[in-house]
Amino acid sequence: MKILKIILTSTIVLTIALLSITSCSDGFLDENQKTIPTTDHFKTEKGLDDLVVGSYANFKFKFNYVWSIQMFNLGVDEFTDGNNSIPSFNCYSLDLSSSEGSSISKLWDQMYSGIESANIIINNMPLYYNQNSPTYKTRLGEGYFMRGYFYLQLLVQYGGVPLKLHPSTEVETSFTRNTEEECFKQILTDLKEAYNLLPTTPEATGRLTKWAAAHYLSKAYLTRASELYSSWNEPYVSSDLDDVIKYGEEVINAHPLCNDFVELWDYKKANGANEKVSEVVLAAQFSDDQTTWGRYGNQMHLYYPSVYQDLKGTSRDISGGREFSYARATNYTIDVFDRVNDSRFWKSFITTYGCNNTKTAPVWDSINAPLGPPGTIKDTKRFVGGELAIKYIVNDAGDTRYESVKDDETGVLKNGVMENTHTFVRYFKDEPQEWIGKHGNNGYFGTQKRSVALSKYRDGYRVSIASQFGTRDAIMARSAEDVLMIAEAYIRKGESHYGDAIAWINRLRERGAYKAGEDRTKHVDGGQAYKNNSYCVGKGGGHSSEGAIYWETNTYYESNNIIAPTTSATTGQMIINSVSDIYNSKVDMPIYQKLNCSSNAEKMMCFLLNERTRELCGETYRWEDLARTKTLETRWKAFNDGFVRGSAQFKSSTHYYRPIPQSYLDGITKDNGSSLSAEEKQKMQNPGY
Repeated sequence: MKILKIILTSTIVLTIALLSITSCSDGFLDENQKTIPTTDHFKTEKGLDDLVVGSYANFKFKFNYVWSIQMFNLGVDEFTDGNNSIPSFNCYSLDLSSSEGSSISKLWDQMYSGIESANIIINNMPLYYNQNSPTYKTRLGEGYFMRGYFYLQLLVQYGGVPLKLHPSTEVETSFTRNTEEECFKQILTDLKEAYNLLPTTPEATGRLTKWAAAHYLSKAYLTRASELYSSWNEPYVSSDLDDVIKYGEEVINAHPLCNDFVELWDYKKANGANEKVSEVVLAAQFSDDQTTWGRYGNQMHLYYPSVYQDLKGTSRDISGGREFSYARATNYTIDVFDRVNDSRFWKSFITTYGCNNTKTAPVWDSINAPLGPPGTIKDTKRFVGGELAIKYIVNDAGDTRYESVKDDETGVLKNGVMENTHTFVRYFKDEPQEWIGKHGNNGYFGTQKRSVALSKYRDGYRVSIASQFGTRDAIMARSAEDVLMIAEAYIRKGESHYGDAIAWINRLRERGAYKAGEDRTKHVDGGQAYKNNSYCVGKGGGHSSEGAIYWETNTYYESNNIIAPTTSATTGQMIINSVSDIYNSKVDMPIYQKLNCSSNAEKMMCFLLNERTRELCGETYRWEDLARTKTLETRWKAFNDGFVRGSAQFKSSTHYYRPIPQSYLDGITKDNGSSLSAEEKQKMQNPGY
């Protein structure tokens, strides 16, 4: 049973701009609220049980609104802005400031809201809960996990933050920032307590376990051992790397990898089998139960789609998604994959769309009919409902097959014959390879709404075409990341441990290879859930005789210019046999060259970050990974076309941290109750903001 049918809120209100804390923030107050208890309710076992359940709602925040893109996956190498530009986060423009309230302050406020609830749980459990109860340790462990997790989210974005470790009993307005070192120590202390207290199996779907604590312990240790903290972390690095391996191995043993990468994204309906696969360690719980949606719901499905609804023959439907189109894959993201042998690319991206509107489908007219295939009849439809309408050709420079049709955005000649579909090609004939420059008719800053779209969040189980409320659980932690964290720890240990790192990386590469007999044209993503969605039958969902936008095949063979289909396994091509395979990787060498990676250590870490893209692309980790490794600036400038626009302002002394919210700085006071001066506020602010 899903656990996030919230039944409470708190009347705790702290009159401080930072900590306007309730047990659940106002974004969750309408989630099946039954009562508004006083804080005395949290001095009972029932009240503490309620408070713990309510606190899980804070896990959903990361996936609720546009901050899920802004704070975690823009301004990086993987994604640049799409049809809806956000220069403050993607270009690091001057708009990225302490007053940027939609994301900067919301994350801060929400995490501290969760921390205050966790403080109440940790403080009140020994006082008011039967310590002989079978749930006592679990509830206390949940409190410790939440506090450690919420502080980790704050630390990786803002640096050292105020550590508040006790619930407020009166108005508090005086706070100071703790150091990063102090914050890490507290986070690790809390997560270790959670690790020792939490059960090995979840009490209910979505509840915390020992292994969730182990995953975030591994992540916290790896983060502390990273370059961003090199000015003070040297005494910890060696033991931290050992702990990354220790805890990561435990997680992987408890949560075996899925056999096929696509199992993670094979979403058919809310609360289905796909949301219970072994690899998922922790997921924020969403469903089709509208009473649990709150103000936002899961909105990740909105941000990655490419725009399709303005192309003739297509209308927006549930299966295709609502295309807010905030994030567009960069050329780095496409080229970092071996797109012939690595199935993860084709299981992560959308390259085809069906026709669901015959009436508006384009016709062969007097201009293009002579360019069409033999037998083309003027004034007939180029395609009709239930046929392929749009395709993206993910080719490389040097491909001589394709040329554009003048004055036609989607008109493409293939070997001199016009394609019947709307066709988007990365490289036309004679166009050179570019990382951020113009080429083809899609995917660069001149055609931001046309790109190869990430498929991992597509949701065909929504209740209407216009609905922003997604129904899929949002994966917070999966054991594949533990594999990568262990590999990174071994790389950081030095050259004598590179073989160990390769052995772990190969687990993912072997899984990502095509298996013998596998159909490489098959496309699967959550758009398919429309088939099980009652709203799509007779309610305008797009599942009708006209067909659906969701399409079940990809452009694998055409994109790769492979004539004869094959079902051979590609394991041999994917497995790394030695460090030489990494140093001389055909796929990775152009990236090494672009980033000026010359030493073996630089190539190994570059390969590791590339492998994180291949496995975890778009899964809300990228900004933090590039920040902690201090590769954000070089990779953003190399691969994100936001760098070439006039508003780009990246400063290495500033942009590895987010600004402390102005609302917090304006709300806190000195010990005597007087407001901070402008100089004192600036001293508490991160450099450059």
